Amino acid sequence: MLDEDIRTHLCRLGLTRDQADIYATLLSGGSCSTERLAITMGRQRRGHRNSVPFDGQALDRHLTHLRKLGLITIAETGSGDSEHVPVEPSIALECMAHTRTAEVHQAHQAAKQAYRGYRRSVAPQEKEDLVEVVKGSHVAERIWNFEEAVEFEVLRFDSPPYHTHATANPVEIEKLGNGVEYRVVYSKSAVQNADYYSINIQPCIAAGEQARVLPTVPVKLTIYDQRLAIVSMSFVESEVKDYLLMVHPSSLLSALAGLFETSWRAALPMHLNDRVPCGLQPLHRRILELLSTGITDETIAELLGISRRTLSRHVEAINTRAGSVTRFQMALYAARNGWI
Repeated sequence: MLDEDIRTHLCRLGLTRDQADIYATLLSGGSCSTERLAITMGRQRRGHRNSVPFDGQALDRHLTHLRKLGLITIAETGSGDSEHVPVEPSIALECMAHTRTAEVHQAHQAAKQAYRGYRRSVAPQEKEDLVEVVKGSHVAERIWNFEEAVEFEVLRFDSPPYHTHATANPVEIEKLGNGVEYRVVYSKSAVQNADYYSINIQPCIAAGEQARVLPTVPVKLTIYDQRLAIVSMSFVESEVKDYLLMVHPSSLLSALAGLFETSWRAALPMHLNDRVPCGLQPLHRRILELLSTGITDETIAELLGISRRTLSRHVEAINTRAGSVTRFQMALYAARNGWI
């Protein structure tokens, strides 16, 4: 017995419900004549509430359409009668899928044009193709929508405050698993937030995020697939208005992307590469990672959940391993030997 859901899938590819029912009936019952098919379809119709017997002329039209699509053909029987036979659907379905894709693209473009017309009618003086302002309660929702739609790359300056309340980011972890590249430059204030570091930063780095840190970032910024940027509020602006700016493809977007790349080159890495000696303890790897961010020993101890005295003992052990006396010498050794 054919799974009823195949009809739904066929309708998504562009068949009407009647056409999907006919093709599914032929698949489940085998080839048959027009007369027998009409009887079978009529019985199926009578089995549904508010249904009517299958119309013969409509059946002929549907069969003609299915033949044009290449889903069925007509075969002669030994008695000289003809029957409708389902055809292997790969080519026909591929053509239908391409047609639906083109229709969706046309609908997408039509919706964009309609929205541009709306923007011109309500705010003709604004350059809607360049910058859009999103305010209030819609900000967090739009951010998640952008994150869900990303396909290959996210570039981000990360700094508090957060529209998404500094919570975990499962969408990023999912996207990283699907091959999307994330490069994030964190401000020192973001790394110093112990809760944010443990529930957001550390899990994302573990999932494959490339992370670096600067004392401050020039602007709160995220760029999605080089086709959309959002510029969020800073600490000062957050006291005035909760908003973000959406920047569409333009010279401004290119300038923001250039700003990110310049800052990325100047930032310090937050995670160690694969050349760290295997004998280095995992805790010592974490300490080196956090030392490279420039945050204080008190903050490092808090992030690691250890006392300041215990942290000092571990730093001394790393110095011993590197054969260094000062932290500056340890940093030089770590850099020259590919630890960071």
